[in-house]
Amino acid sequence: MEDLYCTVILYNISTNAEDRVATRATYSSARANFAKIWDEVENSREPAILERRGHDAMALLPADELSSLQETAHLLRSPKNAQRLFTSLQSSLNEEGAPQSPSELRAELGID
Repeated sequence: MEDLYCTVILYNISTNAEDRVATRATYSSARANFAKIWDEVENSREPAILERRGHDAMALLPADELSSLQETAHLLRSPKNAQRLFTSLQSSLNEEGAPQSPSELRAELGID
């Protein structure tokens, strides 16, 4: 199972280190450039880290990205469910199984 965890990519993370660096801004800079930072986060879908002396750093990220991360964490909380999801994802990456249309899948599951 450990090998499976290592081979599955759950989040699209670039291999280029320059692409992975989140925007960082001080509190003062963020205040002065908030619209620009907002636009950058919205367009890149990558978080911006906002730092304020004497306080914890905060992240600005699109709400749908946060929701997606929270849903993923919820689904992976159960080891049994996580194993099932990783196995399914690995099968998909290996192109195992026959593709199905949404209507075929609904009919198979009896939710048509």
